[in-house]
Amino acid sequence: MTADIQRRTLTTLRFAQVPGQAAVAGVVAVGALLAKDLLHGNDRFAGSGGAAFTLGSAFLAVPLSAYMRRNGRRPGLMFAFGLGAVGAAIAATGGQLRSFPLFLVGMVCFGGAQAATLQGRYVAADLAPEHDRARAIASVVVVGTLGAIFGPILTPWEKRAGEAIGLDEFIGPFLFASLFLLVSLAIIHVRLRPDPLAVNGQLDPNAERVRPLRQVQISAGVIRRSHLAPLGLAAMVASQTAMVAVMTMTPSHMKDHDQADLSAYVIALHIAGMYAFAPFVGRFVSRFGEIRSVMVGAVVLGLGTVAAVVAGYVPWLIFVGLFLLGVGWNIGLIAGSALLTNAVPANARVEVQGTADLTMSFCGGMAAFASGFVKQAWGFHLLADAATLLAGALLVLAYVQRLRLSGRAASC
Repeated sequence: MTADIQRRTLTTLRFAQVPGQAAVAGVVAVGALLAKDLLHGNDRFAGSGGAAFTLGSAFLAVPLSAYMRRNGRRPGLMFAFGLGAVGAAIAATGGQLRSFPLFLVGMVCFGGAQAATLQGRYVAADLAPEHDRARAIASVVVVGTLGAIFGPILTPWEKRAGEAIGLDEFIGPFLFASLFLLVSLAIIHVRLRPDPLAVNGQLDPNAERVRPLRQVQISAGVIRRSHLAPLGLAAMVASQTAMVAVMTMTPSHMKDHDQADLSAYVIALHIAGMYAFAPFVGRFVSRFGEIRSVMVGAVVLGLGTVAAVVAGYVPWLIFVGLFLLGVGWNIGLIAGSALLTNAVPANARVEVQGTADLTMSFCGGMAAFASGFVKQAWGFHLLADAATLLAGALLVLAYVQRLRLSGRAASC
């Protein structure tokens, strides 16, 4: 019975991921360009749109997880997708009216789309056996590839469609993103029944309502008391921060080199790397373990940032670098999410997941915001170098944790 419900749940999540990821990827492909246009070509705050979007996702993560604990995954995902749809429409309005503050408000709300797609991986793990959680997460992540690739590829057509009805150049993709998110909302509304949290016994309508800050403090304590959960969180945070920092400024970097028309294809390839190999990553994590997988992810992430650094000398390497950056992020996210989920008690899992997404998205948002300043002050190359150092730090942390576990096993 549970296996049948899990199959239906995974199928539903896959259907919802495609339009959801198309919306997110399409906006990512043009968000920095619209922000730069609204700022009259100033790079310094060009990452503000991406930062607002990521921070919106971060600040929603904890209250969304608490809401899901009391009401279920289905109403929580519906709310997040709906908020994202409204946010995309507000951002489009701000862009059309040439109002940068209104654009930022819309991008904060649009963060609901990111929160929903991120929470989808935890929903996939709700009913999966412990040994199969990485593969369940990966099976949902990979389907987002379709939307994530087609989102940026469709942006030129969406821009032309918007211009045909009198809108400014970058507004069309935001309106299409709003429609895509409404499709995801409808899929969740119709198909995510029964609710996974009701099936596995983690739904608690009488759960204590605590302030988000207090929930974060409690969850942080749970993570600290675990031997492995901190590494899982670190893998998610480092992968997200390095990836967002470099990805956010890539379209602007390419525009500086008269390659703006190619930036959508670079982002599409990057996002393909983020999702396309998820099934293989899930099997790899299940076979070789989360810690070794985190180490591999850190190496791939570092290779991607190094390739992005030298891309100025060999231009086609920007495609290779952004692709590897996406693959490294994929490995870090899946291995880190599985490690974190397996390492904490079941009765604290939903809240811990919300806190982890808050931390990951907040750090990603700060990276997106700072990326414009770093690029304008010191250049894109230094931004990529900093991401390389972060990937190296993650590799060292995972290696030290592996040595400690080996030492404990030997002493036993």
